[in-house]
Amino acid sequence: MIDSVSDTETIKSLPPISPPPAAAIASGADGSSQRLPRDRYLNRELSWLDFNARVLALAEDASLPLLERAKFLAIFASNLDEFYMVRVAGLKRRAETGLSVRSADGRSPSEQLEMITARAQELAERHAKVFIDSVNPALAGAGIDIIGWSGLDEAERQRLSNYFTDQVFPVLTPLAVDPAHPFPYISGLSLNLAVTVKDAGTGGEHFARVKVPDNVDRFVRVRRTGAPSAIAAFLPMEELIAAHLDLLFPGLNVVETHSFRITRNADFEVDEDRDEDLLQAMERELARRRFGKPVRLEVSDDMTEHMLELLLRELEVDPADVIQVPGLLDLSCLWQVYGVDRPELKDAPYVPATPAAFGERETPRNVFSALREGDVLVHHPYDSFSTSVQRFIEQAAADPQVLAIKQTLYRTSGDSPIINALIEAAEAGKQVVALVEIKARFDEQANIKWARALEQAGVHVVYGLVGLKTHCKTCLVVRREGSTIRRYCHIGTGNYNPKTARLYEDVGLFTAAPEIGADLTDLFNSLTGYSRKEDYRNLMVAPLGVRAGIIERIDREIELAREGFDARIRLKANAIVDEQIIDALYRASQAGVPVQIVVRGICGLRAGVPGLSENIEVRSILGRFLEHSRVLQFQAQEQTWIGSADMMHRNLDRRVEVMVQVKDPRLTEQLGVVFDSALDPMTRCWVLLPDGSWQASPTDADANQVRDHQEFLMRLRRPEQP
Repeated sequence: MIDSVSDTETIKSLPPISPPPAAAIASGADGSSQRLPRDRYLNRELSWLDFNARVLALAEDASLPLLERAKFLAIFASNLDEFYMVRVAGLKRRAETGLSVRSADGRSPSEQLEMITARAQELAERHAKVFIDSVNPALAGAGIDIIGWSGLDEAERQRLSNYFTDQVFPVLTPLAVDPAHPFPYISGLSLNLAVTVKDAGTGGEHFARVKVPDNVDRFVRVRRTGAPSAIAAFLPMEELIAAHLDLLFPGLNVVETHSFRITRNADFEVDEDRDEDLLQAMERELARRRFGKPVRLEVSDDMTEHMLELLLRELEVDPADVIQVPGLLDLSCLWQVYGVDRPELKDAPYVPATPAAFGERETPRNVFSALREGDVLVHHPYDSFSTSVQRFIEQAAADPQVLAIKQTLYRTSGDSPIINALIEAAEAGKQVVALVEIKARFDEQANIKWARALEQAGVHVVYGLVGLKTHCKTCLVVRREGSTIRRYCHIGTGNYNPKTARLYEDVGLFTAAPEIGADLTDLFNSLTGYSRKEDYRNLMVAPLGVRAGIIERIDREIELAREGFDARIRLKANAIVDEQIIDALYRASQAGVPVQIVVRGICGLRAGVPGLSENIEVRSILGRFLEHSRVLQFQAQEQTWIGSADMMHRNLDRRVEVMVQVKDPRLTEQLGVVFDSALDPMTRCWVLLPDGSWQASPTDADANQVRDHQEFLMRLRRPEQP
């Protein structure tokens, strides 16, 4: 997998760094203070858009398998939807209510919205261009046609007309707009046709809206006349509907029709202090989500000015929030195309390996006996989730010596073996506690469903602490062994979701260490009861302990460097925006401590700036798997930590997060290999430049020398891959 576009491409985001103005003071843990420039932070929102631009760059990379490129186009579209629903919605709310809270880089909400508008339009045009000029023609060349109505022959049109009459027409509801029919409500993310029809008798023109059904596939499969059966052809549903508008508006002439799509505010909060039943409160807020204010209007770029003005007026959308899109709207529909059975156009299948400590796939070993011999580190998707994490919970559910299972659930899969195992354990008489986070954004409805199913089976279900999301990934198994009680633990960076565990890169620690078992017992007592424990033996726990613990260790690394120790900080995360941690890393750089960061998404830190961060290197790696793990290494202290927390305010202040120290040298060496591979000069990545832009790297190397981080780890873990 190649994680870059052309060697010379640079993804632009911010103007060059300006000379530092009057300095701010940042204090270290030892009371020392250093002067740091006020413009030392990058804008969070533009940094996120830069991340999505890197996703788009993968779609532009012609060396990738064709359907993988189509997949990245779909991911880009879904990412941008969520960005508008949450981040842009939040900025709009602040701007409209007069909250002048500025971003870390000093910009007001209105200033940020203006920059987002320009950048988003640029990316939308680039996104459409990649599809129209590159991916779609290549799909056609491979026998996968996405065609319009005009591209069908007469026999194909007749078959699809019959399909429309039988399957689609009964579902459609054209909604007129006139004095007797107010403008209809347009639900968020729905695809719609704006239609102007003309009465031939009176000459009057009227507007109508036709919603493209969202309970059917976006593309209609076309059986090509005289073509080989292997050829796949797709007709967009809106094209099929547009071709048959005469059936929806008999006696009228269709003057024009254009596609449009609205994005609404989905960023809401539940008043947990007011509501006694959090479950019911969440269901009420989910119902309100579909009525959120519009934050974006996407329209086909051939829409007439008259029709656009009508939509802006009726939908109450700011003209600045309009994105004009050439070609198809909502390319997340390309997931359907990705489903075509053409394995030669996709990445070769990868079969995860069973961790050696847990035995071979055909002869599973008892997890508890393995953990009594020592800790085990698993690295997904290279290590199998089903034969490690899932097996751990399933064996605990079936083991008569297990007395209790306590687990946090932030997100899980639709048909979850984890949920089934917890239900079986409860039905077998074990004490089972599940902390289900029903506030996990966009998974709320699924988690409510699981919470009710667990409760009905006798599981003790709790929803965490008031005002906090429980984001940690922890499982505690209590087992009787002779006359003693032993606790077995799993602490990870990823969700207990077997489906995403095949797609997301994550790490997890299995351990029977008594002190970690005691810590998890205290943590679950805090989550289920009224305990307010703040100090843990071997864990850092947010909201009180993670930020302070990380900064304490950064400052300690600085002290050891001054004492002559070989110091270095390595950090892997999804996002880094917390100003206090960023300032601590700046202090480390100024003290001569090398800081190496691998970040997938947002980065608010400026790297390589003389006098500020010349010892900080920031890389971003994207590829076949979504880099999701959070790992910290402090070389002089010989400490390695993993956990659920990113370096963001929401994680450190408004969530329950857990970081655990990995102490076994065998396991820290495994994590060291991951860092070494990611930071290798020949590994494909993007490098953050001092001016805030990202540059594809390496820039001037022989293609045969460049390596892919994820492919390297696949070969390392499973050299005999079938």
